[in-house]
Amino acid sequence: MKHLRGALTLLFSLFLTVGLAHSQMSKVKTVFVIMMENHNWTGDDAGASFGDPDIKNNPLAPYVNGKLMKISAHPQQYYNPPGNHPSQPNYLWLEAGTNFGVLGDSQPGQPQYFTHEHLTKLLEEAGISWKAYAEPDYGSPVFGVCPLDFSYLDVNHLAPVYFNDINDGLNPNSPDCLAHVVPYYNLATDLADHTTAQYNLIIPNLCHQGHEGVSPCDPSEHADNTARSDAWLEKNVPVILESKAYKEGGALFIIWDEAEDTDQFSDGPIPVFLLSPFAKGGGKKPYSNNIHYDHSSTLKTIQEIFGVTPLLRAAGHKKTVDLSDLFQ
Repeated sequence: MKHLRGALTLLFSLFLTVGLAHSQMSKVKTVFVIMMENHNWTGDDAGASFGDPDIKNNPLAPYVNGKLMKISAHPQQYYNPPGNHPSQPNYLWLEAGTNFGVLGDSQPGQPQYFTHEHLTKLLEEAGISWKAYAEPDYGSPVFGVCPLDFSYLDVNHLAPVYFNDINDGLNPNSPDCLAHVVPYYNLATDLADHTTAQYNLIIPNLCHQGHEGVSPCDPSEHADNTARSDAWLEKNVPVILESKAYKEGGALFIIWDEAEDTDQFSDGPIPVFLLSPFAKGGGKKPYSNNIHYDHSSTLKTIQEIFGVTPLLRAAGHKKTVDLSDLFQ
């Protein structure tokens, strides 16, 4: 009987802890997601041979390993979904809970997706505002249309524009796309004017995401892609953290899209950081765990924060664990 009481007490404590974490998640009003590229957090460092070294303790990433680590909640065991490579399948997964059978990079229309069951459309239908802020590639023009090819940026990183209900039949003047997909430079203005959407997807350009083999980039910036991406985060993350939208109920997720190492590390772990007043550590101290997550976990968490259903595909699987442990 004594053992039974102990077990019941432990179970009650667990339910209470999970409930409190979800309570903190429910306080989030504004979500920011910054997408980075192509690095393991830890692994066999095989990616270093072509410019994608592991990030943990890497001197090329002093901001991530320094300031960012000290103020964030960070899972040590976050992976891209098994075998989900290259980039586009992972961006699709974070938007829709599946890669739709795609294991390559293409532009919108190759193929076109005719489903309303993806995150930004669910948010839109629920009256929850969203924007995607995409940074044009170095030397490319700032877009004033719906970006549907590689003229302005690496469009395969911009998942919402692959869906027919956003791109209006591959229409560069799609009203829905023009209302929601804007150049990255608009973010600072929206933050200052307090007109930020509730869900904000941020896609740095190839030179700033940490992608290997990118040229040309601004010659005034670091020549190494890992160092260049770290410097971009150091410059741009504080702009969000100092905003009213963040201070009064924000959560910022910084997520690398996929792993680059080999063998058992081919799917990760990859770097992920949560900064929020509601995160464990409160944005002032670090927290980490060893729970197994993947992109389904992030999608599930964002859906739970905003209360939009159905949970999309893999996000709704019984084995998918949300990121609630990262919250207080």
